[in-house]
Amino acid sequence: MTTMDPDAHHDSAGRLAGAPPDRFGRADLQVHTAWGDGMADARTIFERVERLGLLDVVAVTDHDDVGGALEAREVHARGGYSFEFVPGIEVTTRSGHLLALWVDEPVASFRSLEATLEAIHRAGGVAVIPHPFSYLTRSIGQRRLERLLAIEDPGVRPDGIEVANLTLAGRVTGARAKRLNRARYRLPETGGSDAHFAEDVASAYTVYPGSTASDLRRALDEGRTTGVAGHATPLRRLGVRRLAHQQLRGLSVTPRKVLGPPLGRLAARLPLPGWHRGGR
Repeated sequence: MTTMDPDAHHDSAGRLAGAPPDRFGRADLQVHTAWGDGMADARTIFERVERLGLLDVVAVTDHDDVGGALEAREVHARGGYSFEFVPGIEVTTRSGHLLALWVDEPVASFRSLEATLEAIHRAGGVAVIPHPFSYLTRSIGQRRLERLLAIEDPGVRPDGIEVANLTLAGRVTGARAKRLNRARYRLPETGGSDAHFAEDVASAYTVYPGSTASDLRRALDEGRTTGVAGHATPLRRLGVRRLAHQQLRGLSVTPRKVLGPPLGRLAARLPLPGWHRGGR
C-alpha cells in the first residue's frame, strides 16, 4: 500500500504544499443530520456546504440508521450541487463506533467489531474508525484496535482511521491517534467534522488526490489521504440552549435507533424537546 507522506505540509485550504490546487480534493466524511441526532436537515447542510465552496465530497453518517443517508442522497440528487455525496452510517459496535461509508443498506448494531467490519465490506463499503481512543464517546480503544490489526484477515481490517475531528471527543485523543497511526498502524488517515450543527460542517476534512468521490475511494485504497483540522465553531456561537437541545436529541433518538420500537414508544412519552418521527 502506498502511503501519503505524513510530514507533508499543507496550506490553509488543506492542499499539499507545492501541489497544483486542482489536483487535491476535500471531503467531510462524518456529518449528522436531523434524521438522527443532528440539528439540521440535509438540505440546510448542503446549502451551507455550497455557500462555503470548500468541500468536494460530503458523507452523511447518522447513528445506526441508513435512512438519513438515503434521504440525503435524494436531496442531493435534486439539488444540483457542485459537490458529490457519499452515503454512510456511524455504526455502534460492541467495541465502539465505526463509520461505514459507501453503504446504502442497513448494518446491524451492537455486533462484534470483526463482524461489523465484515458486514461493511460485504456491502461494498469502506470502514473508518472515528474519534479513536476517545473516552468522551463510544470509541474503539488502543488495545482493541491493536488486537484487531494483529488478525491477518483483510476482511476485518479497517480501511482508515480518523485523525482530524474538532469535536471535544475527537480533540482529546486525536494527536495520540495520529502519532500511533504514523508510527505503527499505517492506516489511511481521514478527517471529518462529526458535525451535529450545520455550522460545524467542514471544520475537519480529508484531503486526497483528485476531486470526485471515486477519486477519494481510490485514494483511501492506496493510502493517499490525510486528515486536516480547520477551525472549531465557538460554543458561544452555537449557544447553550441549542447545545442542550442536541444532547437531548442524542439521548432520545440514538437509543431508539439501536434498540428499536419499544424504546421508541418510551422515548415518545418523555417530554424531550426536538424528538419527533420526522419521516422515520
